[in-house]
Amino acid sequence: SFKKDIAARLAHKKPYVRISSTPEQQIDLLIVVDQMLTGFDSKWLNTLYMDKVLTYQHIIQAFSRTNRLFGKDKPFGTIRYYRYPHSMKRNIDDAVKLYSGDKAIGLFADKLPRNLKQLNHLFEEISELFANAGIDNFEKLPDDVAERGKFVMLFNQFNEHLEAAKIQGFHWEQSSYEFNNEDEQSTITLRLDKNTYLILLLRYKELASKAESSGEGGYDVPFDIAGHLTEIDTGKIDAEYMNSRFDKYLKTLQQGDANGEALQQMVGELHKSFASLTQEEQKQANIFLNDVQRGDITVEKGKTLRQYITEYQFNAKNTQIKAITDLLAADKTDFSEKLNALMNTGITKSNINDFGRFDALKACVDKAKAKAYFEQRDGKTISAFKVNIEVDKLLQAFIITGGIDV
Repeated sequence: SFKKDIAARLAHKKPYVRISSTPEQQIDLLIVVDQMLTGFDSKWLNTLYMDKVLTYQHIIQAFSRTNRLFGKDKPFGTIRYYRYPHSMKRNIDDAVKLYSGDKAIGLFADKLPRNLKQLNHLFEEISELFANAGIDNFEKLPDDVAERGKFVMLFNQFNEHLEAAKIQGFHWEQSSYEFNNEDEQSTITLRLDKNTYLILLLRYKELASKAESSGEGGYDVPFDIAGHLTEIDTGKIDAEYMNSRFDKYLKTLQQGDANGEALQQMVGELHKSFASLTQEEQKQANIFLNDVQRGDITVEKGKTLRQYITEYQFNAKNTQIKAITDLLAADKTDFSEKLNALMNTGITKSNINDFGRFDALKACVDKAKAKAYFEQRDGKTISAFKVNIEVDKLLQAFIITGGIDV
């Protein structure tokens, strides 16, 4: 009974069909001697540690316990063997040759050295793509749709190798790895750091949000966006470098040589650090810098560049909301309250009308005012039916992209 209970837990079968939602019933580690290497199938079984010598069908059956994939957290199973490793390698080769017809296609995952080399190769391709588009420091997306599609493809491939490498021991805090094999010793150094990766991820997420929206200010392009990547937090990008460049820029500006070579150099360095910002943040950062250089604003001591950007963003968003409210709203107070509530709730195209909230916002639109706006914008008369379509497109794009100028 004990053995059957363990097997049911591992294979998530009755009475443990929903064991994924009851972690206290799950088994984290199982030590076996002669049994339970075969006969069950678990998507969670990630790593098999072997301290015994196996041959032929016993190897295939044991190793196959790890063959269920499980999303990004388990792109492959891992086998670690310790007893007579050279003999086991020979036994594995013999078993694979016998049972695969000597054609082991798709059987072995890339190991860490290969994954690190692929990360470097794909990063070079991504760098070349942005450079050919005339973009330094990955500060924005290429304009060409084909180039954007290529970036999505390369970045998806990059993350497949990155996720595999993490399982195999890679972490961002270590950039170089040494490997010893029978033939040679090698060192592989990753050509990008975590900050650069997060900047690329930020560009990827921006493209994902644009691909998700459609209509005014958006794109309706079928990029192969990986949903789990868009959920990674890019707020961890280190702002210390950007703030240090800002401090140096202010000191240079205060020396009075506003058109000097030193100031232009500091402006250039500051702009390079803007790559870690979203496109909207970059826009507000440049507006703020222009205000500083013209003397329109006095910088407060102890206040960081990030704080100013956030402040400018807040003001810009309020200006955009006021503009679209003036253009479309029947009741300005009701419309702006509903619009603000939607924009502060993490809205996507799929959940925008949950609880009827988007329909409630559209009900606040003055159709006559909206008709006048769209006719002026497009330079032609449109029907009442078309007005409803345009209102829907404009408000969706406004909410999903976080605000647009109208």
